[in-house]
Amino acid sequence: MTSMAQNLPQIRLTLAQPRGFCAGVDRAVQIVERALEKFGAPVYVRHEIVHNRRVVDRLADMGAVFVDEIEQVPDDRPVIFSAHGVPKSVPQAADERGLNWLDATCPLVSKVHIETERHFEQQRHILLIGHAGHPEVVGTMGQVPDGAISLIETEADAEAITPPDGPLAYASQTTLSVADTAEIIAILRRRFPDIAAPHKEDICYATTNRQEAVKDLAHATDAVLVIGAPNSSNSQRLVEVATQAGCRSAALIGQADDIDWDKLAGFAHIGLTAGASAPEEIIQEVIAAFRARFDLDLQVLDGVEENVHFKLPKALRDE
Repeated sequence: MTSMAQNLPQIRLTLAQPRGFCAGVDRAVQIVERALEKFGAPVYVRHEIVHNRRVVDRLADMGAVFVDEIEQVPDDRPVIFSAHGVPKSVPQAADERGLNWLDATCPLVSKVHIETERHFEQQRHILLIGHAGHPEVVGTMGQVPDGAISLIETEADAEAITPPDGPLAYASQTTLSVADTAEIIAILRRRFPDIAAPHKEDICYATTNRQEAVKDLAHATDAVLVIGAPNSSNSQRLVEVATQAGCRSAALIGQADDIDWDKLAGFAHIGLTAGASAPEEIIQEVIAAFRARFDLDLQVLDGVEENVHFKLPKALRDE
């Protein structure tokens, strides 16, 4: 083994800490697994449980059926709502049909839902910072009647928005760029000094921790690879944050097969991280791909050790 490694070019691969699954994703995946154990297959899931094809395909192999809307769910089978959250109309429609439903919404997304409802009850118009069409944004906007929320995607939107007269509040998608969102919030506070803020930042701990870690990674390495799906907001933000931190090359990959080895040629030190919905197995496969091609010096950056755990729904907890 040693002689083979000596014949390979040397490279250093440094892993970000933390990386990969967060507590909300871990809980959502466990909800599907436990539901399959308890109720047997098939169990239906509205939308991708999390934004990762590998995770979705594995659960489908176990008997999960992913559908776009609950109209596609048979009357006699359970249905699970994804980690991103759903509009209020979805559980209402499930109740009207008498469906057995389980909510895998991340508790930190649920926090934003609760605050949004509270602002509406207090007759505040809500300015929601987020990406149009993202399932989490659709879910949050669906907690209150149409017209109660205005969506803000950019700093230009924040400068241009003319909200209705009366008190205002702001909220944000949990997976945004911390820095970009801070700029938007600063504009809103300058324009609307009395705007109500969340009790605690809406951007979740996992998003914040992974963005801080990828900044450190970008400063320490020549190029950064981020494992994640194209439709994963938090993974896309990691690529942006690495680039903004001065990284010479930052790329999103779904798996080891997606690595552009030619593009990495000439870089002696590569950084690797993974979005909050990317499973550990893909991280290990990428490390193995590097080991097959290089005499690998593998390191892990110092970083936050996460010990957050969220309870499963009562119906799925062990007796």
